[in-house]
Amino acid sequence: MEEPQPRVICHIEDQLQRNGMTLTQLSEQVGVSLANLSVLKNNRAKAVRFTTLVALCSVLDCQPGDLFTVVR
Repeated sequence: MEEPQPRVICHIEDQLQRNGMTLTQLSEQVGVSLANLSVLKNNRAKAVRFTTLVALCSVLDCQPGDLFTVVR
């Protein structure tokens, strides 16, 4: 039996709660559409641009490791 592939899990929801923000507020401050952030939050994204990652970390006052973990 083949082992499952590692995957990246997004923790934007945790950071939103920590900052008392909604996804809509984050979208407005980061400059990324609500639809794209929703895809990311729900772990359906295939990639994240570094510019988006930097903007997310800046607005949420966190580090990339606070937003994403790898599950093996």
